Amino acid sequence: MLQGTGSDVGKSLLVAGLARAFANRGLVVRPFKPQNMSNNAAVTVDGGEIGRAQALQARAARVPPSVHMNPVLLKPQSDVGSQVVVQGRVIGNAKAREFQSWKPRLEASVHESFEKLAAEADLVIVEGAGSAAEVNLRKGDIANMGFARKADVPVVLVGDIDRGGVIAQVVGTKAVVDPADAAMVVGFLVNKFRGDPSLFSAGMELIAEKSGWPALGLVPWFRDAGLLPAEDAVVLDKRRAAGEGATTIVVPRLPHIANFDDLDPLGQEPGVRLIMLRPGEPIPAEADLVLLPGSKATIADLAALRREGWDVDILAHVRRGGRVLGICGGYQILGRTIADPDGVEGPPTSVPGLGLLDVETVLGGDKCLESVTGTLAGSNAPFAGYEMHVGRTSGADRARPLVTFADGRDDGATRPDGCVSGCYVHGLFADDRARGAFLERLGAATSDLAYEARVEATLDALAAHVADHVDLDRLWALAR
Repeated sequence: MLQGTGSDVGKSLLVAGLARAFANRGLVVRPFKPQNMSNNAAVTVDGGEIGRAQALQARAARVPPSVHMNPVLLKPQSDVGSQVVVQGRVIGNAKAREFQSWKPRLEASVHESFEKLAAEADLVIVEGAGSAAEVNLRKGDIANMGFARKADVPVVLVGDIDRGGVIAQVVGTKAVVDPADAAMVVGFLVNKFRGDPSLFSAGMELIAEKSGWPALGLVPWFRDAGLLPAEDAVVLDKRRAAGEGATTIVVPRLPHIANFDDLDPLGQEPGVRLIMLRPGEPIPAEADLVLLPGSKATIADLAALRREGWDVDILAHVRRGGRVLGICGGYQILGRTIADPDGVEGPPTSVPGLGLLDVETVLGGDKCLESVTGTLAGSNAPFAGYEMHVGRTSGADRARPLVTFADGRDDGATRPDGCVSGCYVHGLFADDRARGAFLERLGAATSDLAYEARVEATLDALAAHVADHVDLDRLWALAR
């Protein structure tokens, strides 16, 4: 089990690299994260949802993603706290303090999923959540040491030298955790190192001396990490813009943005300049496309969009002949109204949308979790994606769908002038042919980018990177 000295130390990436490296040795590998918090999720082959990182780790291990790889997923919403997903299905909403009382009854599901994976694998690589040193949350813990102790899983502690203070991170963790928890730790890794590793050899020795834990590796910064789908929205704050192409795509950074890996293939296109718009920044006049992404709290994000004045900018953009695309929650925002009669996202309400599409959405009913394939409407360009949403959208502009599914159904809506469209499908741009056809409609230059092949090549490079700096034989010997 890889636990961290804090959030964003690189646990998810290391697990993916280790999963691919051990799979390359012929082992049957399964990734596992007992509890995760993320609005970037993936649909699994068994009809549920898990965190995006565990789906990527499954891909690294060359196995289909399963709900058991992330049995507890928390998806932050607005006024209702977090949506709680257990073994792929929503069981309710809970605020942070309330969730603490839920943990004992969730523990059984966590260990049931772990035992299922362990029974079918040579090696399970477990990822902790946040920091192992959050001793104030230790009671009832199912994500870090609480899980490790009950499942008897040895722990490797990961520190992040890039943020500074890694000696204090690791030694401080040893100082504050319970001695029985500290006894689960079999060694430490220092991640995200830049520069000459010989300059930190004394630092590694000092950590080992002060903590009593052996050093298992000093892992340099992996420069191609940005080519892999990310789970934590914190990366969006770091990625101000991607690409320097002639076609400008602008994405307003809404508070509850979800499934934002939809943007990754566009950001890697050399003919595209993808801008993540921060609060306080206007939509630039040179934008060719404004893309409204998925949202975990559509009504709250619509209110945030209006507070920023982005609604006015978008309306002006459309009047100038600019194009707008909405995906999932962004699609709902583009319609005439969004009604939430059952209080799915907060108090029951109905609010006006941007009115750019002649459709209306009613939130409620069962959550749609489905893998889909099809083609872009009006073309033969294929796609493979997924739907993950609550609510149904209807209206006159649905007569002009954006996509057609392989079973003959369609999805989405388009204005008669073709400038504004939206749909529920995530992953639309991962297929090179669908992305190319869409960019051609924008008048953008297309390229020979093979997105899925690049992800695979990056996972192989990550595995080699990790294997060069971590003793895999020693890790295998430490596993039990």
